[in-house]
Amino acid sequence: MAEILTPDLCVIGAGSGGLAVAEAARAHDASVVIVEKGRLGGNALHIGATPARALAAAADHAQALREAPLFGISAEELKVNFRKVHDHVNAVIAALSPAQAAPRFEALGATILAAEGRFVDKRTLVAGDTLVRARHFVIATGGRAEVPAIPGLDAVPFFTTDTILDNTRKLTHLVVVGGGPLALQLAQSYRRLGSEVTVVEAGLFLPDADPELAAVVLKRLAEEGVRLLPSSSVAAIQARSMGIGVSVNAPDGEVALDASQILVATGRWPMLDGLDLDKAGIRRSKADPTHLQLNRAGRTSNPAVFAIGEAAGTDMVHAARRQAAQVVRSALFGLPAASDPLAVPRVLHTDPELAEVGLSERAARTRHGLGFRVTRLSFADNDRARAARTPYGVVKLITTRSGRLLGAGIAGPGAAELGALFALALASGTTVAQLATLAAPYGSYAEIVNRLADLAVTQAPNPILTRLLSLRRLLG
Repeated sequence: MAEILTPDLCVIGAGSGGLAVAEAARAHDASVVIVEKGRLGGNALHIGATPARALAAAADHAQALREAPLFGISAEELKVNFRKVHDHVNAVIAALSPAQAAPRFEALGATILAAEGRFVDKRTLVAGDTLVRARHFVIATGGRAEVPAIPGLDAVPFFTTDTILDNTRKLTHLVVVGGGPLALQLAQSYRRLGSEVTVVEAGLFLPDADPELAAVVLKRLAEEGVRLLPSSSVAAIQARSMGIGVSVNAPDGEVALDASQILVATGRWPMLDGLDLDKAGIRRSKADPTHLQLNRAGRTSNPAVFAIGEAAGTDMVHAARRQAAQVVRSALFGLPAASDPLAVPRVLHTDPELAEVGLSERAARTRHGLGFRVTRLSFADNDRARAARTPYGVVKLITTRSGRLLGAGIAGPGAAELGALFALALASGTTVAQLATLAAPYGSYAEIVNRLADLAVTQAPNPILTRLLSLRRLLG
């Protein structure tokens, strides 16, 4: 006879988002069941964001050696041992794994079922020999790499974003198919580690980012030797005795590439197969059947079931963790949990980084017409950036004409940290005038915030003080 569990919350999938749900629920003493057939930690820890950042850190050190002569330092010939780079990546994963391992969550009081879960009705999930009848369910199954239909692709070995971080050898010429954020991050890392890299993108690179900020990043990648082919498509792939032939349809005609390896990075799909969603009354999106139909709170068409992370179409780890807190708030306590995606920083982890939060200039124009201002400051005006010889980049502040903060965008060193600061300012209702009083230490990138806010305040003077000054002038 099957065991029956009746927890407050059942989390399907143990990636970073799912584990954040479980931890938050246990903090409120809610009973939790985690259903995960694979390793706890999910894509982000084992094959995604974490190893990608570890690889980028190694690549950053290689680039620092190349640029050392600019600082009067002679560096010996650069040598990259890919096996040891891979060992570094694995060491980072190993160091972070205990915090996301089964013993820790069992110690927190969660029950873990090492099995694949599927719904049998609207309130019941089966996992192995166990039935789970929870008050609420959270689908946190993550995503998988999309593999497009390209003639000849199935005849050659290729990487996806799920597999390339297992690579242990130098890639002579890596052709990246797809130009999204992770694709560009990996492209820059491999270029800095000594590979020739070409990126083929069917549309524009970074179409969702502010064009001015995206241009800063793309210019840097091109300067480092990453070949970027926008508005281009792979027409065919041919297996050869030595290497791989890649035919690309580009705006200026056909481009023939001799590749050693191919990375397919055209996007990711939510992992929803095998859940028997129909039996739970969970509908998929009419616009895109690969995604779920969700409301702003992340609730599916079954009121007892939520979705977060890549299963909900979100590809940022920090966004999934924010969703986790909101889902727990809604599921356990029935409190409002509608989220504003603009409040979460959108970050591209290249060098320079790109971060945006709140309204972009394009979005502000749509919502406010001419009733907004854009204030800019170059990293070239920051002493720390000058000292580090990283003066490229810009920070943009989007405000109403009265000075209310609407959003911010950064392309430059430390963009993620500055993005977090602006996110806090937006969430707390901090005014631009208050930002101008930030006690930023000298020699920090945060000084940009002071100067930028000062400029914004100057553009939008306080009407009360303006009237007071006019009155004092009249009175002599």
